Amino acid sequence: MNFRNAELKDLDRIVEIYNSTIKDRMATADTNFQSTADKTVWFNNHNSETRPIWMIEDDAYNCLGWVSIQDFYGRPAYSGTAEISIYLATEHRGKGLGKAILEMAIEKCRQLPLHTLLGISFAHNTASIKLFANAGFKEWGLLPQVAIMDEKPF
Repeated sequence: MNFRNAELKDLDRIVEIYNSTIKDRMATADTNFQSTADKTVWFNNHNSETRPIWMIEDDAYNCLGWVSIQDFYGRPAYSGTAEISIYLATEHRGKGLGKAILEMAIEKCRQLPLHTLLGISFAHNTASIKLFANAGFKEWGLLPQVAIMDEKPF
């Protein structure tokens, strides 16, 4: 696998992969599909020096998914803390890639001005929780039923 910095031309694929996760209510609290225009500001708020988006490709340059590192909270004292998000294309999920991707992302994050990396998951997304736990992440808090999707609390 290879990581490379995302470019604006990748945004269509990023949005396509992101939208593929909305319906199952496992990875995002967005309830409606997003457009490239919807995600342009989000994309532009990232940069390769402190808050990158990395495209994940196989050796033949096929897109497997993407990783984003983004601000955890907008206050200056939190600038060394970031949230990591991993999104895989539908055809690449469930193949054991998450562990290697997370390990590679953590290693790349050592070059960023960070001291804390957070993974935020729904409580029912046990695969994500297990992935992060196996990488050494600790559970710091629970926010039960803070999201309402399909008229049900999550």
